[in-house]
Amino acid sequence: MTKIEEAKNILKALGLPPAQQNEMSALTLLALCDLRSDDSWKQARRHSVTVTKGIMTFVAREYGKQYAPNTRETFRRQVLHQFVQAGIADYNPDAPLLPTNSPRAHYAISEAAVAVVKMYGSKRWKVAVKKFVAQQGSLLTVYQKNRAAKQVPVRLPDGTALKLSPGAHNQLQAAVIEHFAPRYAPGAHLLYLGDTANKNLHVDATRLAKLGVTLGQHDKLPDVVLYDQKRDWLFLIEAVTSHGPMTPKRVVELERMFAASRNGCVYVSAFPDLAEFRKHLKQIAWETEVWIAEIPEHLIHFNGDRFLGPR
Repeated sequence: MTKIEEAKNILKALGLPPAQQNEMSALTLLALCDLRSDDSWKQARRHSVTVTKGIMTFVAREYGKQYAPNTRETFRRQVLHQFVQAGIADYNPDAPLLPTNSPRAHYAISEAAVAVVKMYGSKRWKVAVKKFVAQQGSLLTVYQKNRAAKQVPVRLPDGTALKLSPGAHNQLQAAVIEHFAPRYAPGAHLLYLGDTANKNLHVDATRLAKLGVTLGQHDKLPDVVLYDQKRDWLFLIEAVTSHGPMTPKRVVELERMFAASRNGCVYVSAFPDLAEFRKHLKQIAWETEVWIAEIPEHLIHFNGDRFLGPR
């Protein structure tokens, strides 16, 4: 096993999230410990280093890994900040009062972390790791708890409660379910609801199959699919927070997808606010509907020869 792979194992054991178990993070740990490829982990030592002249120069010289100068911000934001949060590194230990943008900003492996690293490969390794995590906590666990706390709650038309992963897109999807559906599709059944972290969060496979939609097509489905049984309408809804309104191209795709269905299809672009709507105004297809969450009691119909209803 290479030194870099060993460093990855150490980071995983110390409770770093997967995003900080990569090569850049491993090389950063080696630089903080001042360890070359043929050194023993017992030789790890605490010393202060800057990002560019310290860490990046070290990994280029000792491990042949060249990073572009502008990568220093990636080292800072995607590795070192998390190392400090996890108790693995100290920020400006030699001059704690340095301003944030000081060119003298530096990092050092923490006393607690270097003590654990020295034990890697020995009989005392597991005990040392357990003690470190007990004292410092696992950053992965902290991040997972924070993520759970920020989840977006949504109550489905049948009363079922779900939690969507954090983010503006899922907040808009929740608004569609809780505010659009009761106003414009009262009593409708939710057939599909995707999630940015779980595309198949809610799927009524039985009803979708009856409509001629196979499970293998989920990645092409709109964000929300509602079925109004009373009117025999399908509401195909795209939640738009950065891209993806009902463009002519998207409408054609959905028409082909639901070609086997005898239900009427209503195509809806949902936006969080007027500002986002204006960004996509020129892309929206005629004969489709627009709903804006900040003014939920109104619909905008891109008219052709009819108003709200299936094409």
